[in-house]
Amino acid sequence: MSIPRPKEIIARAIQKRAHLIDSTTTNLIRLIDGTGDHLPGHYLESYGHAWLISTSAPQLNPAIEEALASYNKTLYWKRLDQHQKQSPTHLSGPETPEYFTGLENNLTAQLSFHSGYSQGIFIDQRHNRATLQQLAQPGQTVLNTFSYTGFFSIAAAASGATTTTLDLSQVYLDWARENFRLNNLNPDDHYFCKGDTFHWLQRFAKQGRTFDYIILDPPTFSRDHKGKVFRVEKDYGQLFKLALACSHPGTKILCCTNYRGITQSQFMAQLKGAHLKPAKMPEDFPESPYLKSIWATV
Repeated sequence: MSIPRPKEIIARAIQKRAHLIDSTTTNLIRLIDGTGDHLPGHYLESYGHAWLISTSAPQLNPAIEEALASYNKTLYWKRLDQHQKQSPTHLSGPETPEYFTGLENNLTAQLSFHSGYSQGIFIDQRHNRATLQQLAQPGQTVLNTFSYTGFFSIAAAASGATTTTLDLSQVYLDWARENFRLNNLNPDDHYFCKGDTFHWLQRFAKQGRTFDYIILDPPTFSRDHKGKVFRVEKDYGQLFKLALACSHPGTKILCCTNYRGITQSQFMAQLKGAHLKPAKMPEDFPESPYLKSIWATV
């Protein structure tokens, strides 16, 4: 039996996901997922009119680049490097402007290939945002911690909920406000908090403030301004406990981590005091279920 060439592997993977892309509703999906699509170390994502190929290798295989270029899409490449996090490099097709847009579940996201290592949205959270959009109702409240560009807040606000978007970065909070405006949502009707999630959770608890939904998707490792270290495998339980203090009976807390160093059962063992329901990753991520997502109901 002959071994498929890269061009054939790429064509099969893209064709397999053709039904997921709808130019009017969703064009932010993963087209190639490494080993899950028989192309280890290669991850191709659709960002609307542009594609991004990410590799663990320091260079992109010319045969793969040629195969991707044949689709006549704007193409960028990014090296997956946790030590040197750089913006993607333009390979072919018209260059993107500094900011452009993509669609997820009828919602518009502001994107960028010129603003650092991440492009403005984490595609693997698509189903979780859809679930929040379905659950949230007018009059309910949502706290989106470690919010990045705030797209969980957009999903909730689109259903009429009032959101609080929390992040350390003013740049990302401003980006989140722009996402509100792109979706005809008034950011002035919502709350934005700049600062440390641990600090704000304690502050909200002292104020007696509770939420109907809380999103907890922290970085795997972080260090605060006092030098205190947070590690998912050791400290997520404490983070969850702080979130429980901002909850009331019926509150749903979405607990997530993309840390591959723990199993889902080990992750769930840290979530004490709530009913737990795991959620699956989107089907365009077949390589491994690295994203652990648990809906915890108080």
